[in-house]
Amino acid sequence: LSLAGYIQACRGLMISAVCLGFFGAIFGLVGMKCTKVGGSDQTKAKIACLAGLIFILSGLCSMTSCSLYANRITSEFFDPSFVAQKYELGAALFIGWAGASLCIIGGIIFCFSIAENSNSARRGYAYNGATSVMSSRTKVHNSVPDKTPPKHFDKNAYV
Repeated sequence: LSLAGYIQACRGLMISAVCLGFFGAIFGLVGMKCTKVGGSDQTKAKIACLAGLIFILSGLCSMTSCSLYANRITSEFFDPSFVAQKYELGAALFIGWAGASLCIIGGIIFCFSIAENSNSARRGYAYNGATSVMSSRTKVHNSVPDKTPPKHFDKNAYV
């Protein structure tokens, strides 16, 4: 508890981002169409949208934490009157920014899943069955038309 206030704020924001990300992942798993838990498709879409909002909030917490820490580091680095040890921006900050950006983008994608189900219901395609296909080799080339009923399943129908 003897750390500076901005470090404690960054720590709290990162812990909240991890906790929100965990709950967002749980809601995301429940809200996916491929799972059997969660109810109807509209309910799953609302749960997935909630997961998206939680992921966006998690990404914002992480982005705020990384930006707050980077702001403090750069202000101390360029301050000529600061005589203590100076730090530079490291790989962990860039990874944090990238992870926060991916979390926000994933949350936005989850939120768009509710827009797909708000439209009209999906229309299924009717299967009309296979049609007979007669190639030029199987046609009878004579002047008298053939009065036999057509075959519905010719050997070329599956090719």
